[in-house]
Amino acid sequence: MLTALDRWVRDEAARHPELVRLGCFGSYVRGDWGPGSDLDLVAVVRASREPFERRCLSWSTEVLPVPVDLLVYTEAEWKAVGRRGGRFARVLREEVLWVWPPLSRNP
Repeated sequence: MLTALDRWVRDEAARHPELVRLGCFGSYVRGDWGPGSDLDLVAVVRASREPFERRCLSWSTEVLPVPVDLLVYTEAEWKAVGRRGGRFARVLREEVLWVWPPLSRNP
């Protein structure tokens, strides 16, 4: 799954230069996924004119091998989620595995 996600995020980052970070969370990160599980992704973009509910529509998630639930936040919205707190903010803070930008590797 992570290999497919890595290829996908590289392609999508080229299509979405506003992408700041992308991470996954939920059952695939926790290791408790099973039949019917989807891949939960969170993207943080610099800004967007699209309403929150429509932002994910311009991302080609259908090429991934499992169904995807993609949340696309602006940087300001992402900071606000953290400030508000609550269960969802805690889950994101504790579970998100950031896959973009790729980590620098020392030679």
